[in-house]
Amino acid sequence: MHSKRRLTRLHTLCLTLAWCVVSAAAWAGGNHTQASYRALEGLPELSQAPRAVVESLDSFLRAQEQTLEALLASQEAWATATVELYPALPDTLAFVANPQRSDEARRQAFLTALRVAPNSKFMLFMEPDTKSSDSAANGNATLGLTDVSSVPPHHGSIHAHKRFVPLKPGELVSPLAVLATATDEPDYGLDTFVWEDSPTGWGKQWGLGTQPFGNPGSAAASQTPFGMGFFFEDRMLYTVAPWAKRSMVQARYYQYSSLSALALRTGHDYWGWRFAGLALHYLQSLTQPYHARLAPGESNAKLLAYNTLARMGLQGPRNTRIRAITNQRLLLDALQTQLLPQSYKALQTQDKDSSYPEWNDRYLRAVVAAQSAALADNAQRTLLETLPPEWVAEALIDLQPQDATMHLLPDLLAQDPTRRARLQSLVNEVMGNFGAHSRNAVRAIVKSGNRY
Repeated sequence: MHSKRRLTRLHTLCLTLAWCVVSAAAWAGGNHTQASYRALEGLPELSQAPRAVVESLDSFLRAQEQTLEALLASQEAWATATVELYPALPDTLAFVANPQRSDEARRQAFLTALRVAPNSKFMLFMEPDTKSSDSAANGNATLGLTDVSSVPPHHGSIHAHKRFVPLKPGELVSPLAVLATATDEPDYGLDTFVWEDSPTGWGKQWGLGTQPFGNPGSAAASQTPFGMGFFFEDRMLYTVAPWAKRSMVQARYYQYSSLSALALRTGHDYWGWRFAGLALHYLQSLTQPYHARLAPGESNAKLLAYNTLARMGLQGPRNTRIRAITNQRLLLDALQTQLLPQSYKALQTQDKDSSYPEWNDRYLRAVVAAQSAALADNAQRTLLETLPPEWVAEALIDLQPQDATMHLLPDLLAQDPTRRARLQSLVNEVMGNFGAHSRNAVRAIVKSGNRY
């Protein structure tokens, strides 16, 4: 009975962590595109590839409709066999070729079979490389976030400041630009509100079940099960929180990477590179330590103690820990944004690429997520020892991504070179992993596409 009570208390705290910590973390990040430009600019598979002809999604779907029926069926079979607790696609949602239907009907059938938001825009656009001296590209960036994203504006976004260049069918574009731009695209509404308990009609039809963690009423939080994978938690945590095993990150990566290989193989290079970028988004998310561990640095005993005190009426310690973990996640993301220019070498260095196992179907889980989970405790320790305790330990401040505190980081780091060096070292390690795994993924996709 005593053991059962302990498990119940731990279960309650895990649910609270999932609601508060994971939901808040979903707003962070947003550096996939610019980091991808640096990580991939020296990759021959991209730099030596011919410029891609811009093509609408409808054009690609029309041309490959029969092949897509077989590919999407094979994707479903793969996910069923490989992804733990994978929610099967209802038979009625399977993609069936029908050349007689309209482009709009075909597109909706495709999005339905992928189980992405049916209002996803898939506009033809490019995000300029901020390091590029191409003034023409930057000057042509006339699109705003609402032009490319289906996320309701009132939900807010860390991408709100971005500007994009509109593209037209037939234009020639750099494969790197296409791929790098697409690495942020899933944040533009593709994975928003697709769960059974989401405030949308389609979420109730997609068959994904209820949202495993995070606030189902938050657009950002509804994306988190696609970008996080808690594959290496303690067995007791899985006992009290079986939802922690549920993740769609592997399934999403496989969907887009196999679509990329098909497009490259059949001469649709624009969509080959764009699907590759979509796939990389999910891999890159898993390189983040706080996306692979629910509560880095916190033992089950500690979590249980916090919850016991809360049940006795002492809510303070538990609430402080939740705020602290949330703040740590947000600050690590903010550090990666602000220290990105100093991390270019770490992103570009290819020394470690060949040290990882050859690409296989379990690479995301067995290599990427395992590495991030192993790094998580050290990441937390570094943050605790270098940043003000009122931010990361005592958590006297409940941070938000847009808080002025985030903009104070450069001044704080400038005051203490030793502290800055430790944080830069942590960011370099994370960015080094980001770059190496991104390149290995592109190499594998290109090989599958029979390009070289």
